[in-house]
Amino acid sequence: MAGTSNIAKNGDVVMDAVRAADHDRYLSALYAPADRRDMLLALYAFNAEIAGVRDRIHEPLPGEVRLQWWRDVIATDGPEETGHPIADALKAAIVGNHLPKSAFDNMLEARIFDLYDDPMPSRTDLEGYCGETAAALIQLAAMALDPVVAPRFAELAGRAGCAQAITGLLLLLPLHRRRGQCFVPADILAAAGTTPEEFVKGEGGAGAERAVAAMIALAREHLSAFEKGAPALPVALRPAFLPLALTRAYLDKMEKAGGSPLGSTTTLSTLRRHWLLLRHAMRGWTPL
Repeated sequence: MAGTSNIAKNGDVVMDAVRAADHDRYLSALYAPADRRDMLLALYAFNAEIAGVRDRIHEPLPGEVRLQWWRDVIATDGPEETGHPIADALKAAIVGNHLPKSAFDNMLEARIFDLYDDPMPSRTDLEGYCGETAAALIQLAAMALDPVVAPRFAELAGRAGCAQAITGLLLLLPLHRRRGQCFVPADILAAAGTTPEEFVKGEGGAGAERAVAAMIALAREHLSAFEKGAPALPVALRPAFLPLALTRAYLDKMEKAGGSPLGSTTTLSTLRRHWLLLRHAMRGWTPL
């Protein structure tokens, strides 16, 4: 009961944090049952916190210290409060839903990559990164919604997470290039005829466009695999996967004339996002 009260006590702060940092996941959480919504928001607020470490702490080593702080908080048993509303809400969500701490540890380990400018080595490494971050988050959200049914859909969460994360990296591509980061795998860049150094500097030319097209194709590959299995998702788990309702629309817009994510961030109108989320919340991924 103490965990539930901690979530409720910090609910407004957590909700505001997700609404500001991750509006798509915030909107999707609104479709969860009222007694599960705060649990999802605690997970999403934690994700926003660790994904944004580099934005707030610009040096890698202090960033690693911050990630270690989160690791220590999660590892600590007991009802002691940290004084950090998101951390206290997350601890309550973990205890209240018996969520595996190892998943959070893996997520924090993966986020160390964000702090440095090392290029992503390969497609396999990229998919592993997506699996430990976005896919793990979807699976944890599913466990918070229905811990009995969720394990049956872990593989689908993997596909969903890869589709969502690769699309998200494409949406953030202009920001990453300004920072000197390259999440496009080196093997994809080499096949496209460019290098991570050229890609980051904007010197990749047609090779950069080919690399982006390959990333879009990779996201679509995972999205198609997810959509093939998505009709089997029970209604109880649907909110955990609901952010995928927007992924195809983002990818479609990237492929339109002048929509390359190399130059600008792809956006969807508020009305379009609300409509897609509502449609999938009501119907799932069944054909219209």
